[in-house]
Amino acid sequence: MKTVKIAILGHGNVGGGLCEILQMNRQLIEERIERKIHVSYILVNNVTKERPWPTLGAKLTDSFDEIVNDNSIEIVIEALGGIEPAASYMRSALEAGKHVVTANKAALAANYPALLEKAQENNRQLLFEASVGGGIPALTAISNPLQGNEFTEVMGILNGTTNYILSKMWDEGLSYDEVLADAQAKGFAEADPTADVEGIDAANKLSILMALAFHVYVHPEKIPTEGISKITLKDIENAKKHGEKIKLIGHGYWEADENGQEILKYHVKPMKFTSEHPIFGVDNEYNAIYINGNAVGQLMFYGSGAGPLPTGSAVLGDLLSIARSL
Repeated sequence: MKTVKIAILGHGNVGGGLCEILQMNRQLIEERIERKIHVSYILVNNVTKERPWPTLGAKLTDSFDEIVNDNSIEIVIEALGGIEPAASYMRSALEAGKHVVTANKAALAANYPALLEKAQENNRQLLFEASVGGGIPALTAISNPLQGNEFTEVMGILNGTTNYILSKMWDEGLSYDEVLADAQAKGFAEADPTADVEGIDAANKLSILMALAFHVYVHPEKIPTEGISKITLKDIENAKKHGEKIKLIGHGYWEADENGQEILKYHVKPMKFTSEHPIFGVDNEYNAIYINGNAVGQLMFYGSGAGPLPTGSAVLGDLLSIARSL
């Protein structure tokens, strides 16, 4: 049985979650893809620090050069977060002839055309299912079984933190500040929640969704973006009186102008939904991705949009897809 050697950049929630699943399901994985997955390296900042996640016998290193210069490494898993050095590491790995899997929406959205071009130049795969929606396999669906569709709309609850906050405000009558503090205490929100609550995270994910569905790249900073930090309890109560819920939505769609020319419109902003729309029922930290194709019609993907194991599961799916082809 062939052994596929990989390196994981980062050993936090995503990299650690991947290691947990590789350990938990090792026999099942090997039987399904008829390959052994060997984690040769894990890139970390501190090689002596005690690790809460399995390391699978990998060498812990703080040197990316050691990884990129090892010709036995066929796949690099980028699980660092942030734009740099993650984007540079992905470019270098592709240039070195390694396939790349990433869960990093910020680095991918900011560098999408350049990274795809680099992968094509070097005849290597760049897969990123986990970058949008955690464990929800929406990107794979758009790019594989649904690729024969012309998509007219993509829309979704793309950030679990903001959905949790809005759900608690609606359900329990708590203020934004009260729920944010609760979310931070439970680990659903970062100490600095700006990227989540101001819609930056959702804009990154919408950029990737539109690039796949519409084959049009829009840099996330070009997407009109409004977050939820100005939503008051009064706004929630008024919506509730009308049988509506407020959700932070990333939305991209084609619309005809006065001359009949189709124009791509897009935004991230709070929107109201009644119970007639399936997004109405997506609450707490859950995500949903709604798409409309001219053949398949309307579809909605629903599930856990974050967390070590759901996100690790999506990373693993991409990893196994590449490993099977080697």
